[in-house]
Amino acid sequence: MFWVPYVYRFINNETCWSIERIIFLIPDQVLHCMEDVLEQKDAADWVYRGEGAANLVLAYTGSSPAFVGKVLRLQKAQRNTADVTKTECVNGESVLTKHEQLVWRDNKELVSSSSKELLEQLYVQHIMRPLLGPKHVETGMHVLVSREFLESVQKNVICKRPAWRVDAAEVDTHSNSVLLMSDHTLFPHGMFKGEPCIAVEIKPKCGFLPSSKFIAKENAVKRSMDRFRMHQVLKLQQQLISGLSEYDPLDLFSGSKERICKAIKALYTTPQNNFRVFLNGSLIFGGLGGGTSSTSVVTGKAFEDALKCIIQADDGLRTNSFIQLVAETVYHAGVLDRLLQVQKLDSFDIEAVIHAYYNVISQPCQICKELDEDKVSQFCTSLHSISLDESLKIVKNYLIAATAKDCSLMICFRPRGDEVSGASYNSVHLESTNQVFDYKASFIDLDLKPLRKIEEYYELDKKIASCYKMCSKKTVLSVELLCSKCRQKVMKLIAKVEGVTSIVIDPSKKSVTVIGEADPVKIIKKVREFKRSATIVSIGPPKEEKKDEKKDVIAVIPRTCQRCDVWYVVAEDYYSYCSIL
Repeated sequence: MFWVPYVYRFINNETCWSIERIIFLIPDQVLHCMEDVLEQKDAADWVYRGEGAANLVLAYTGSSPAFVGKVLRLQKAQRNTADVTKTECVNGESVLTKHEQLVWRDNKELVSSSSKELLEQLYVQHIMRPLLGPKHVETGMHVLVSREFLESVQKNVICKRPAWRVDAAEVDTHSNSVLLMSDHTLFPHGMFKGEPCIAVEIKPKCGFLPSSKFIAKENAVKRSMDRFRMHQVLKLQQQLISGLSEYDPLDLFSGSKERICKAIKALYTTPQNNFRVFLNGSLIFGGLGGGTSSTSVVTGKAFEDALKCIIQADDGLRTNSFIQLVAETVYHAGVLDRLLQVQKLDSFDIEAVIHAYYNVISQPCQICKELDEDKVSQFCTSLHSISLDESLKIVKNYLIAATAKDCSLMICFRPRGDEVSGASYNSVHLESTNQVFDYKASFIDLDLKPLRKIEEYYELDKKIASCYKMCSKKTVLSVELLCSKCRQKVMKLIAKVEGVTSIVIDPSKKSVTVIGEADPVKIIKKVREFKRSATIVSIGPPKEEKKDEKKDVIAVIPRTCQRCDVWYVVAEDYYSYCSIL
């Protein structure tokens, strides 16, 4: 340990332990603390940029050279657990619980961390940075703050934050330092030269299908359907989203240029909170923390116009060129390859990790109590017979992988001019406009996941798998069908989707009901090839409907084709026959 004399200042008249936590730092690491203390008067220079589950991000709008081109990451306190967290931070020698100290015992710096801010910074430096590459991960530095600064910030940004984020958490006003990092929506020093730059933020999510032998037979769907799309079905049922995303993470991680481009187009079409674009540091596409379900015509037009200063293409072509630029960069940069390898540290799946977790915390396994005797003998016995070291390794790798599955990728671009030397940056050629762009790629939101979250992850995994199996049997679409040819065309398109067993069309209600194991995302994508306005009304288990004698609808059992074996049911008052292809 060593002494940093210039940091020795009073911190809002706090007690001595607060000072000592800041001024005694660990050698041989880039963990600095700035001399300036941010006070209440400084809060007006910091504006809301976005937030995740654990942190809130502010961008600097003032003129101080020390902060231009920087952002602050502020810790958030969950409203329902804030008091517990504060007690742990103040009274304990480490912010880690005793069982977390076991998990991270090979990293003494993490175990001895006495503040959440320092813990997060050390985790990024010692765990995530070596795995993802120092070129793509920044550790940042601490800035001392007063409580009045944090309280003012909280008041200033509350109107910008999504309501559900406000209800869940607030700024942790008990912190005495925050993390200062580069603004990855900008090129370093580029704004001083007046160079335009554009940045895209992507949440890649999990890029592989699990193959663990510990996945239960009833959850075998996890081996064939990616978690993101299964989770979409649960979110739709819980009304957390208004429509299913068309994005498939497996496309983004595929290594295929065509599939990567397909993934970026899907993110643009249905961004939710997984895709945002910044122009010269200002958000021009996507939501501020809450996300947007789909891209409207108006939003698309505004984005197309905003690209004029970056993409040299005619009206109507700039958006597609930008999507190609992002896809080309992801393909050539190779950063997702490293991310995927870190994600695959979760080789056991949560269904096995939960048992190792109970080994670590030395408590009777609550999961085994819920399982049948056959399953207990098959899986639980083997998992509970492994050594503590093996259990710790499984849990540790899972937590690291969880960070990699939940992080964001930032890619910042600037057009390369004749006078600009881009030797220090990689470049990509955009063929459609014959432009060359410098780019830099960075990973952000590399938060350490608490050990206790493993129980929540297990419960969520059960809900996702159960909901998908139950809800993927009946998909109701809203489609305007004006004539018999429209209805036939929609039938043909849906019939091409694997897993469809029947289709019911009710033109009077402008609805199409699809029964079967078919993926709802594939169904709606097929229908939108013909009817762009089609939407998903609901996803749920098929119900036996009571026969209504007054309803003037007949079911016609047609000859079925051997390939599809699909039945179509239509209202008699529109036409009296069905066709099967």
